Amino acid sequence: MKLSVGTEDVADLAAWQSGRGRGPDGLPRHVTRMWPKREAELLDGGSIFWTIKGVILCRQRLLRLEEVVGSDGIPRCALILDPQLVRVTPTPRRPFQGWRYLPHAEAPRDLGEWDEAEDELPPKLSMALAEFGVVWGPAPKRSAS
Repeated sequence: MKLSVGTEDVADLAAWQSGRGRGPDGLPRHVTRMWPKREAELLDGGSIFWTIKGVILCRQRLLRLEEVVGSDGIPRCALILDPQLVRVTPTPRRPFQGWRYLPHAEAPRDLGEWDEAEDELPPKLSMALAEFGVVWGPAPKRSAS
């Protein structure tokens, strides 16, 4: 899990990643101070679950890790992410610093790929609806029969 500080919603996160949050390879990245101790687990299908305004709202698959050296000469870890944001069941989280490992059993379930054209509810409203068992997500795809 990682806090997306200053982000208002998933659209805001996507906009940041398509601009300043993009690396030289064109992929979104997030630079953090510490290299993960559980690197092998993360790279075996792991994702970053983004917490926005106290609610986990989406995730991104982690593609690889790269060492980057800041302008201060300190080595850091760049988390290279899949550009596709996947919405998850809104799940409240208390504030935390840095990033945390989220056990698979505690991971919110996927709602589907985030689409910029879809209306998005404010995080607190999404969380309130989820507490009542109402999930805001894409309509189920119907087969052409």
